[in-house]
Amino acid sequence: MNCIRKIGAGVVVGVILATAGCAETLPPNELVTARNNYARASAGPAAQVAQADLHTAKAVLDRAESAFKEDGDTAETKDVAYAAGRSAELAESKARIFQANQVKEQTNAASRANEVNQAQVTAAELAKTKGQLATQGQALATERERREDAERRAAQAAADLAKFATVKQDPVRGMVITLSGGVLFESAKWQLLPTAQTKLNDVADALTKQDKESAIVVEGHTDSQGAPAMNQELSQKRAESVRTYLVSRGIATDRITAQGLGPSRSIADNASPEGRANNRRVEIVVKPKP
Repeated sequence: MNCIRKIGAGVVVGVILATAGCAETLPPNELVTARNNYARASAGPAAQVAQADLHTAKAVLDRAESAFKEDGDTAETKDVAYAAGRSAELAESKARIFQANQVKEQTNAASRANEVNQAQVTAAELAKTKGQLATQGQALATERERREDAERRAAQAAADLAKFATVKQDPVRGMVITLSGGVLFESAKWQLLPTAQTKLNDVADALTKQDKESAIVVEGHTDSQGAPAMNQELSQKRAESVRTYLVSRGIATDRITAQGLGPSRSIADNASPEGRANNRRVEIVVKPKP
């Protein structure tokens, strides 16, 4: 009976010792943390961008595993395991920093590319605008020169015409050149006198210098003596005679017309010889450009 009790007591002691031995095989928290840290780091970006640091962490972790296997849960094992855990965290941290720098660099590169592109677009728009302004400026300068030249030619033409005709600028009708009927025709005739041709030569030259495009109307006017129908016909034929001669001197046919107005637009009193003489006239009207 005592032997049985002794054997039972021995078994109990063995079980207790075995249990104590199993408890000693549990890894310390530092080693568990180091294993987890390394597993996480090796599965993340550190495996691509922090390989050297990850390799160092693995080497330290292997030392911690060996220390635990040989010496168990000792202070040295904990210290090495802690160092392994920190090495793994360092590898992760470097990987995160590298990735953040990459993202930052990509963002900066995209921003710089956008700035360059925007600058190029702006430069192109400025160049286009400058080109348009230069073209517009040239067009304005050309138009100004053309207008000034036309004004000079008009002034010169008016000065030339004023030597033998009455010239005035009408704001509605345009430039009106008035030639006395007595200078151009015999009484009741519509054929041009030889001296009239010389004067109309000067008129044609002046009109050509002044303007080669504006419409021209040759108006024939008479006094009130005689039958109205006869005066109307005479004024029309006189206007046509002047038109025909001006065309022969180079005025384009499509820009000059003839119109007989008879005594309808008298400028003086038909009761006096002087008034009737003033009414017997030809007016060459150069219409203003629209």
